[in-house]
Amino acid sequence: MKYENNIAFAQELDKQDRLKHFREQFYIPPVNGKDSIYLCGNSLGLQPKTARAAVEQEFLDWQNLGVEGHFHGTNPWLHYHEYLEEKEARVVGARPFEVVVMNNLTTNLHLMLVSFYQPTPQRYKIITEAGAFPSDQYALETQVKYHGFNPDDAIIELSPRPGEYTLHTEDILATIEAHGSEVALIMMGGINYYTGQVFDMAAITKAGHAIGAYVGFDLAHAAGNIVLNLHDWEVDFAVWCTYKYLNSGPGGVSGTFVHENHGNNFSLPRFGGWWGHNKEERFQMRKGFKPMAGAAGWQLSNASIFTMAIHKASLDIFDAATMPALRQKSEQLTGFLEYLINDIGVGEDILQIITPSNPAQRGCQLSLLINKNGREVFQKLTDAGIIVDWREPNVIRVAPTPLYNTFADVFYFIQVLKGSLLQPKIK
Repeated sequence: MKYENNIAFAQELDKQDRLKHFREQFYIPPVNGKDSIYLCGNSLGLQPKTARAAVEQEFLDWQNLGVEGHFHGTNPWLHYHEYLEEKEARVVGARPFEVVVMNNLTTNLHLMLVSFYQPTPQRYKIITEAGAFPSDQYALETQVKYHGFNPDDAIIELSPRPGEYTLHTEDILATIEAHGSEVALIMMGGINYYTGQVFDMAAITKAGHAIGAYVGFDLAHAAGNIVLNLHDWEVDFAVWCTYKYLNSGPGGVSGTFVHENHGNNFSLPRFGGWWGHNKEERFQMRKGFKPMAGAAGWQLSNASIFTMAIHKASLDIFDAATMPALRQKSEQLTGFLEYLINDIGVGEDILQIITPSNPAQRGCQLSLLINKNGREVFQKLTDAGIIVDWREPNVIRVAPTPLYNTFADVFYFIQVLKGSLLQPKIK
């Protein structure tokens, strides 16, 4: 697409947008009495207008039915995770029995590591990206220690080349091959939270399997953002939150993927819980854990109904919009954003985009390295009613989200950014 730097062009793109009606299905936070320009869906997605009614329905069933809501409610709670399987699977490119919605992301990551990190004295190392989200770092560190290994030795971190911010796929694959039989697990983010780089999950998975390692991904910044094909890529496991691009509320429930190659492997080590037990025998209250087939066999406790109700409402929107259509608009929005940033005309000594310019290597987030007075620039954006987020030491993350952001949002953001960068005191 050939972009133009004017508001009329942005408005024409909005007029042509086939997904524009979805914006009306979300609450846009007000700032100073008018809608903000919300470019922070990579941190917390906006509230669907259907979310309140979805939760209210469960309150009503609790009010009117009490415990019988498990069996006779509008959405009987006993089966609640099953209502989400098909739509969740379409978001991440999986088969329905390969996904389950439960717990929170890091809890699910630990549950996956119980099954897929089984180190031996010879094969005990984990490959991950340097600068992974801290929660992932802590999970890997503590799992390694739990098994009696030293994280400094057992965890191999993939770092960018000198002077660069993102990883080269060939460097990732070369590291996997070089460590070969020492590697038990490759565990990375599908998208790096800081730089916004999308990793080649298909190639990484293939390389990991070639050396005999398991491969898993944290998709917190990928689910609902890019088109995923977890089943076809033969990823062993994945986890993701639902409160970012999936718009399911602060601290919302998490999703988990376990490939069918493992879902029926009942000898695979795992922690057991009542809700993961064979549901035909669950209420017989007998000893002896018999996991359900598929990802559902990793459940521990009964569903967190209210958070799952919000997620159910959001999944309905995604299913109507479809991930391919959202991705197409996302690439246009982010391309427009990149074009306008480059058109500001400042040098890298002031501003630098550290997210890859190749659309296949990024989602809808661009990370802007602000090399002079970054905090002041961020504050001026905030004061102008533009909601983005700041990451230390000097990065502003900007995420035009296709469900509710417009091309006009992007244009107005750039006007404020440009004015903030070109102030006399910022030299």
